[in-house]
Amino acid sequence: MRGDAKAQLATGVAEPVREYGMDFDGARMRYLQAGSGPPVILLHGLLGYSFSWRFTIPALAPYATVYAPDMLGAGFSDRPTNIDYSMRATALSILHFADNLGIKNFDLLGTSRGGAVAMSVAAESIHAINGGPRVRSLILVAPVNPFSSHGRRLAPFFATPFGATLFRGGIGRMSFLYSYWLGRMFGDRSRVPPDSLKGYQAPLAMPGLFEHALRIVRTWTADLQELQALLPKLAPIPTLLMWGSKDRVVYASSLEPLARYFPNCKTAILPEAGHLPYEECPEGFNHELIQFLTSARPKD
Repeated sequence: MRGDAKAQLATGVAEPVREYGMDFDGARMRYLQAGSGPPVILLHGLLGYSFSWRFTIPALAPYATVYAPDMLGAGFSDRPTNIDYSMRATALSILHFADNLGIKNFDLLGTSRGGAVAMSVAAESIHAINGGPRVRSLILVAPVNPFSSHGRRLAPFFATPFGATLFRGGIGRMSFLYSYWLGRMFGDRSRVPPDSLKGYQAPLAMPGLFEHALRIVRTWTADLQELQALLPKLAPIPTLLMWGSKDRVVYASSLEPLARYFPNCKTAILPEAGHLPYEECPEGFNHELIQFLTSARPKD
């Protein structure tokens, strides 16, 4: 673990969390690792990074070996401009990540856009060849999905030239807007943890974060179409769907149509929470997560 102040802030959790890097064709993917036991990989959302899991990692560590990557382009990972940032390409990079670590079966947690990527990872792993990594169970926290109308409209708007200009000139240059949008992620702004704003702003010291986000939204509509087509493949996978009841980003009303694709599914609605329940109500979130992993996780 690096000893400088930036690394301490970016980690957000205490030792024995360890920081590593993995090479992807010359680009470094940073990730955190903690705990021991069956492997669990945590996938953050758009403009998030491993910092999002600072309350989750310590709770999970007694039950699992936890891996929390900063996906390429985000957090403190490198920001290559010459790679495919589509949902499927990102999913394949996560399988590559697991394979490089020697992981054969793992539980996968994804939130927001990371939830869509997690579903794609699971679909790809079903057809893994030569003993490749396979997803054992899914935990989807307010995942981007085809049934939330808000996400279908807003992300494609930012993919337009006008929307991209507005994004760059707004959030990218007016720091007070970052605070506003972070507050909207919570059901109750008074429950924003004191370190959140500074933590999420820390990766801005590395240029290219907002351009990375814009590359992702350019494939958003095609990704949602692809996601809807692959959902029937996921029926055999035990799944936990978690949502905050006051989510303004991915509407909780989309849980029900999404759950129809997961016959072996448990659901958890966290009252009064917004889009980041793992930060807004970590105790309740961690309780549901650990209960699912310890009681419903399939045995190898």
